[in-house]
Amino acid sequence: MTSQRPYILRALYEWIADNGMTPHVLVDARVSGVRVPAHTVKDGQVVLNIADRAVARLEMDNDALRFSARFGGVSQSVVVPMAAVIAIYARETGQGMALPADLPSETADAGADAAPSAAPETPADTDPPPRSDPPKRGSHLRIIK
Repeated sequence: MTSQRPYILRALYEWIADNGMTPHVLVDARVSGVRVPAHTVKDGQVVLNIADRAVARLEMDNDALRFSARFGGVSQSVVVPMAAVIAIYARETGQGMALPADLPSETADAGADAAPSAAPETPADTDPPPRSDPPKRGSHLRIIK
């Protein structure tokens, strides 16, 4: 399956913008392919304002986030691969989400020649821990006539 990251990013961007807030993304600038002005990076990360009024030609495809923005009065092209986007949030409220890490693909996990990994041995006479199911409650809904 394709990565869910770009879909989540686009949905949260739209939600933040629809509510009149300013979308910001937190980016890991150490990821290969990130192209941001070096002076904006602090501790390997950069926060970018991606509001319509702050950027030009914003593109969020399945591979990367691309736009043009002014930094110190100079227009620069910015490229952020989806793998580098750590989170998206509204500047005014902080509401948003850290994006989930992508699961490695099956082809990256095991090649055709890879040997299956051995499961750790457990004693046969050990009982599994008892399940603690939550107590059953009645419905909170009522029928009103």
